[in-house]
Amino acid sequence: MTTTEFDPRDLLAHSSLGVLATLKSDGTPQLSPVQPYYDRAAEVVLISTSADRAKARNLGRDPRAALEVTSGDGLSWATAEGTVELTGPGADPRGPEVEALVDYYRRAAGEHPDWEEYRTAMVAERRVLISLRVSRVYGQSIG
Repeated sequence: MTTTEFDPRDLLAHSSLGVLATLKSDGTPQLSPVQPYYDRAAEVVLISTSADRAKARNLGRDPRAALEVTSGDGLSWATAEGTVELTGPGADPRGPEVEALVDYYRRAAGEHPDWEEYRTAMVAERRVLISLRVSRVYGQSIG
């Protein structure tokens, strides 16, 4: 019988839903459901959000964060911890802040059917890119 060793990075790389933990101003955790993209080679998790969301405000004040993902059957989980850099929001649909969001979208979902519409929406929605530089990954698989 062959046993495969669980690597939590594999679960991170294949998860499209997770929970991001940030810290409120009083130090208590704030949890947000997110759609992460994990770049395993760069050890960075990318997440798009609006600048006015609690997670973005919290990360602007304290860049420490953790992302937790769970397998579909609930028998495996992985957590990535690290510090965050925020990019955006951008005022120019062709500016570097929006280009970072275009790159995120391409990596996470492929080509958008209307890039002009996407760029305009990123500016209108005041989107920012959360880049979580992963310093620690851990997890467990029961099964």
